[in-house]
Amino acid sequence: MSNVTFAVVIWVLTVVVWVLVKAIWFPHQFKLNYKRKSTKGVSVVFYLLAFLSYILWTVHWFLQDDRVLILGQSIGVITTGMIVVQIILYRKNK
Repeated sequence: MSNVTFAVVIWVLTVVVWVLVKAIWFPHQFKLNYKRKSTKGVSVVFYLLAFLSYILWTVHWFLQDDRVLILGQSIGVITTGMIVVQIILYRKNK
């Protein structure tokens, strides 16, 4: 009998998606924006909402004293925050 449970499958999928989004896609987008010195085509609303969401989740997990989830959400705050800063800086340069 296999030890793979639904919870394990969800955990693995969560880690895979986390890596794809926070560790690969957001830094890739940041690098692309930096090279072009532009955020043309970037959804301002999406990144502002994502940034706010990561901040609120980080505060929530801080209040729950869950250091693992604080770390994960904090990385989201940093990566989306970097892109939000680019949106502000590069749109000023138009």
